[in-house]
Amino acid sequence: MNILTKYFSTKHNTAPFSEIKNEDYLPAIQEGITLAKAEIYAIIKNPETPTFENTIVAMDYAGEILDRASSIFFNLNSAETNDEMQKIAQEVSPLLSEFGNDITLNPELFARVKAVYDSKESLKLSPEQ
Repeated sequence: MNILTKYFSTKHNTAPFSEIKNEDYLPAIQEGITLAKAEIYAIIKNPETPTFENTIVAMDYAGEILDRASSIFFNLNSAETNDEMQKIAQEVSPLLSEFGNDITLNPELFARVKAVYDSKESLKLSPEQ
């Protein structure tokens, strides 16, 4: 198992930087994208009426492994880059861009978010309440 795709057993779940190797990044980011896509798919295919909780909150929590792996990678790439890190960045950047586009431009996901937005008016309390 890749160290970047599991819960860190360190104090406050901080990244164990001394244990992370360059070869961990690409597979972790690829796995993170796969998991995040599955989480987004589950949101899209949720048969329940879209709500803030089952759509917006669920989207916020989707992709936690991807967020963690890519954040660690890009922060270290900025702080102490090397040729190998630069090569990895060139490989993962298009993958992350494609994933971002898949989310942003997904009409089914947009429809759920719009449904939540449109329902906000019905959730407002009337002056009598």
